[in-house]
Amino acid sequence: MENIPLAEKLRPKNMSEYVGQENIAGKNGIITTLIANAKKTGYFPSLIFWGPPGSGKTTLARIISNELKREFYEFSAVNTKTKDIENIIINISNSPLTTNNLQPVIFIDEIHRFNKAQQDKLLPHVEKGTIVLIGATTENPSFEVIGPLLSRSRVLVLNQLTEGNLKEILKRGEKFTKKKLDKNAAKYILESANGDARVLLTVLEIASNLTKNKDISLKIIEDALQRKQYTFDKRGEEYFNVISAFIKSMRASNVDAALYYLARMVEAGQDPLYIARRMVVFASEDVASPTALVVANEVFRACETIGFPECQENLAAGVVYLAQAKKDRSAYNAYMEALGDVRRFGNLPVPMNIRNAPTKLMKELGYGKGYDKYTKESLLPDKLKGKKYFKSEG
Repeated sequence: MENIPLAEKLRPKNMSEYVGQENIAGKNGIITTLIANAKKTGYFPSLIFWGPPGSGKTTLARIISNELKREFYEFSAVNTKTKDIENIIINISNSPLTTNNLQPVIFIDEIHRFNKAQQDKLLPHVEKGTIVLIGATTENPSFEVIGPLLSRSRVLVLNQLTEGNLKEILKRGEKFTKKKLDKNAAKYILESANGDARVLLTVLEIASNLTKNKDISLKIIEDALQRKQYTFDKRGEEYFNVISAFIKSMRASNVDAALYYLARMVEAGQDPLYIARRMVVFASEDVASPTALVVANEVFRACETIGFPECQENLAAGVVYLAQAKKDRSAYNAYMEALGDVRRFGNLPVPMNIRNAPTKLMKELGYGKGYDKYTKESLLPDKLKGKKYFKSEG
């Protein structure tokens, strides 16, 4: 018992102990209702839990199994082969079902790490109702879980735990460890946990072992934590959310928000050159002044030459400039419209008067005939005569 982490020791065993996710696990939440109905009918659907780390996905799966008195098999897609799961299912199929003659719960953590073929193998068992599948993922299931599996399951969204939720969990941790955090220490650990109950309890456990005193100070929590936890999986949705927020903040000329999202990316370990490249693209797409492209390019060069951490200053200066610069997407929008016509109509014939005429024959055929460098007429192919792509926003 001594070697079991505090987060595991304090893991809730039933719905009355569960903290957070009131929208689905509260008194009238869907999980509560499904459990109540399953106790009467025996039916419980397969589920996909989508939520950030430490929000209670695994705990909720275990509680469902406990409440329904079902056999529970837990796997992680990180280190499990689908054959291991299939062997369990074969054993289930070839032997009498559980004591209650009810399907067991197969829980797969990080189910998004299974590829399409691996997920396909689960389909027949979910379809036949041999098992109740509960998958957990931190990634958007729309992109990471195959459609047929999604259509046979119910996706439930778990939110990041609130400060109130974390306070309740912290109280339980203090009671168990017989320690008490002072006001500043408690505030810091709640902020630093970033909505993750596991992080909260892990830091509390480390801090408890760093002092023999009953009271835990801010300094001890800082020593235990070392660094706040930031959600920024470079393959995950939050990665794209923060980058999107960064670009849109600059586009809206919101300097403060742009700097905040820049800091989020840098602190989470994003490559400064990647950020600088996005700024170069932004300068071309969104800013009217050609100087913006020069500035963005120089920021990129500075990041390349100076490197991290000093190049943070170059990034910040560039972001402030680009966010404050006048915005004009006229050139970008015009080009994209022209590109659309190219893809729609293919290689339309170039007007004769602006064709190249390097040979006598080509001149005789009318190539370049009537060309006037001062002409005001449309030089687009006949099918697009009079088309206006560029519409200045200035």
